[in-house]
Amino acid sequence: MARWRDRRRQRAVVKTQVAKNKNQPSVDQVTGGKIPKSFVFARGKLPAPLKQLELDLRKLMLPYTALKLKEKKRNNLKDFLNVAGPMGVTHFLMISNPKSIPYLRVARTPQGPTLTFQIKEYALAADIAKSQPKYRCTPELFKNSPLIVLSGFGGGGQHLKLTTIMFQNIFPAIDINTVKLSSCQRIVLLNYNAEERLIDFRHYSIRLQPVGVSKRIRRIVQTHQVPDLRNLQDVSEFLTKAGYGSESEGDDEAATVSLATDVDRVNKASNKSAVRLQEIGPRLTLRLVKVEEGLCSGNVIFDEFDTSSVFSVEKETYKEAAEDSEKEASEDEPVDSAED
Repeated sequence: MARWRDRRRQRAVVKTQVAKNKNQPSVDQVTGGKIPKSFVFARGKLPAPLKQLELDLRKLMLPYTALKLKEKKRNNLKDFLNVAGPMGVTHFLMISNPKSIPYLRVARTPQGPTLTFQIKEYALAADIAKSQPKYRCTPELFKNSPLIVLSGFGGGGQHLKLTTIMFQNIFPAIDINTVKLSSCQRIVLLNYNAEERLIDFRHYSIRLQPVGVSKRIRRIVQTHQVPDLRNLQDVSEFLTKAGYGSESEGDDEAATVSLATDVDRVNKASNKSAVRLQEIGPRLTLRLVKVEEGLCSGNVIFDEFDTSSVFSVEKETYKEAAEDSEKEASEDEPVDSAED
């Protein structure tokens, strides 16, 4: 009987461990719909660097993602769909490595569409941290979803419009009139290079620094720690000593803003603060190679490598425009007389 029970339990099950936070809303206050949630998982066996990239993408998608999603080799796409429905998951991010070529697929559940990107280059968050002398990435940064900024996608084909809509809806929408500035601590930037047809994917942290305030004064206000004054004759030496009284590093006039509300103890409303972005990773260079109507299936809307089906909608538009131009040309031609 024991063997028979084991055989009946061979069905694949996806186990998820999602940190339950009662303070997280389930309805988007801006759109009125469900807040977008995501699963980030692998399809097939991945080498160690791509496995770490998967974990970095999960962290990027916080807080509305399954950070400790457990996968098994026998899991198929249907298993993830069965779990995604009850949990309100709206997007899948799938990493694969067929023939040692890494791909990232971004899909809308449960009916698609699916965008397939070839990962041309990537850098892990650990690589970004090693390249910076003062790397700052605290857990408080991931309590709220990042902002999304898209650049260079306007004026492109229909496949670029689908890419814009997909990434705009993968994070919760914000209302600029009611959003709390203290919750805007991260930003995801996607820049499309039309000449090379590549997408630069970057992840930054946002930090505000008051203009005209020295580092030491700012550190005292933020940490509430009394500085060591044993070797100083007076408190004024702490403020005027070389290296202590220098102005904030981000005092560039072009990068300063006037805050509408208080952000913290240092950055107050109506005061000028300098905005500084620090890359925290991961970093990706993507190329859109395929767009499918369904969830990893259905009609191929766009195929980068198949010239015979490079966006059928655009080809039909070009064909109609060519036919119209031919008609106009034929109407302008002089009609030969039948009598000579």
